[in-house]
Amino acid sequence: MSKDIKKILITNDDGIEAEGIVRLAKEAVNFGEVWVVAPKTQRSAASHSITLHDYIDVYPYPEFPVNGVHAFHCSGKPADCIRVGALNIMPCKPDLVLSGINFGYNAASDLQYSATVGAAFEAAFQGIHAIALSEGFSKCHEVTDEYLHDIIEELIDVPLEYGQIHNVNFPDCPLKDCKGVLYNRAISQGMFYEDTYDVIKELDGGGVRLMVNGHERRDFEDGTDFKAIMDGYVSVGIANNIG
Repeated sequence: MSKDIKKILITNDDGIEAEGIVRLAKEAVNFGEVWVVAPKTQRSAASHSITLHDYIDVYPYPEFPVNGVHAFHCSGKPADCIRVGALNIMPCKPDLVLSGINFGYNAASDLQYSATVGAAFEAAFQGIHAIALSEGFSKCHEVTDEYLHDIIEELIDVPLEYGQIHNVNFPDCPLKDCKGVLYNRAISQGMFYEDTYDVIKELDGGGVRLMVNGHERRDFEDGTDFKAIMDGYVSVGIANNIG
């Protein structure tokens, strides 16, 4: 790790009260001065969208439970949080953006929808080194807690091309079942869920109300993020601009 004191900006798409962002901030303070600018509420699947035709409200969040962290909640989306955090809230541009820890994997073709990844890409477009971090939907955080520090330390100074980010996924298995870390994972062309839409209500005027219904899949290719996670490895890879 570089001996320089990093200025670190953290966001997520699960909202500022999410457990994952608190755990990430607790680790990030070991690497530098930490600022949190996160959505006030859940913003999953917002991808890289930003607010253009409405105002954005930003408030201090003194309730954030990590000492020494400058925390704010934002009415906008995760990419907005990076923009206003880097351009307005922090006294200078951050050296590093950490986005996460997302509740649910961000891998394979699902990357295109992820606002955790979208926020990291926004940082990359601002010329800021960025790492997106995600884990499974379970409450088992043993693998994440074991490897989080070392992964950040490993990636914090690894150079990236413009528009690239590091993308990390921690399997949600017990630590005893984790097989280690696999680097240079390619993005799978598969998907975790194949979606259909169920009609939940017939509406007046011939309309219908639909609800997405995700069907889990287990198709994955060798050497990919999807296979690494399913096999019980921490997956680390580089993602390029997918916008």
